Amino acid sequence: MYDVLALGELLIDFTPHGTSESGANLFEQNPGGAPANVLTAMTRLGCHTGFIGKVGDDMHGRLLKDTLDNCGIDTKGLVVDPTVFTTLAFVALKNGERSFSFARKPGADTQLRPEELLKEQLTSTRIFHFGSLSLTDSPAREATMEALKIAKEAGALISYDPNYRAPLWPDVETAVAEMRKPIPYVDIMKISDEETALLTGKEDPEEAADILLSQGVSCVVVTLGSEGALMKTREFCVREKTRKRTVVDTTGAGDSFWGGILTCVVDEKADPSSLTKEQGSRFLRFANSVAGLCVEKRGAIPAMPDRAAVEADLKVNA
Repeated sequence: MYDVLALGELLIDFTPHGTSESGANLFEQNPGGAPANVLTAMTRLGCHTGFIGKVGDDMHGRLLKDTLDNCGIDTKGLVVDPTVFTTLAFVALKNGERSFSFARKPGADTQLRPEELLKEQLTSTRIFHFGSLSLTDSPAREATMEALKIAKEAGALISYDPNYRAPLWPDVETAVAEMRKPIPYVDIMKISDEETALLTGKEDPEEAADILLSQGVSCVVVTLGSEGALMKTREFCVREKTRKRTVVDTTGAGDSFWGGILTCVVDEKADPSSLTKEQGSRFLRFANSVAGLCVEKRGAIPAMPDRAAVEADLKVNA
């Protein structure tokens, strides 16, 4: 039985790493992809995790599989396909903030087919987690919806972290329509302050959370950048600020934060529909610490902290 099973993109982030002697930009090859980042965070925090997705049978795909294996993430649901090339993302960093350029036409992550899903995995997990990049293209879009329906029917909690990347959608209207489709199945959901209006029509975080709660989500978390995050259920709303950090790279920050939240759900066998305000505050503080430690290092997967580091950080911030 998995604590969490995640489906979605697994790719290489080529992150800026200075310049060569001739002045050309140098890039560092970092394993990435939001669902894999979440799993890495949770694995380092002590959870039993598994990944579903597709990479190419190429140098990048093999590196990614090895990376997940070395992290302790179960990869039997990862398809290595010789007919497609592993997805690449080139990251530009300015003042620690990211912009992206994708090599994904098509990328392997978009080519996962429903018939490649392993049903026995999907019926053996406490939490099923996915994002929205697997909704941009067929057949991965259909595979994502099929997987979440199987997991939901088997009693898993459904976790959703939509992640809007404009270059990957034909237009904003298509993005909004496809990103909203899974919401009725979702139990616990994270959105950033940049995605509130896109997904709900409301910019205010609390109003946006109310819209999602009215659509059936039990617990909504809105990340607020340097201001921390808020959690809202039908019973309470709580905010927790994060302390000032020396930001090196924000790649993976939101994913590490969500890994922290889901780890708390696993640790306490929590039901998102019956959380208490005290749990909400504690979960947010823990997740803020995970993300704070992540942004102090380069890359996404390489920067995820272990539980000892998080517990030490929480004591400093107590």
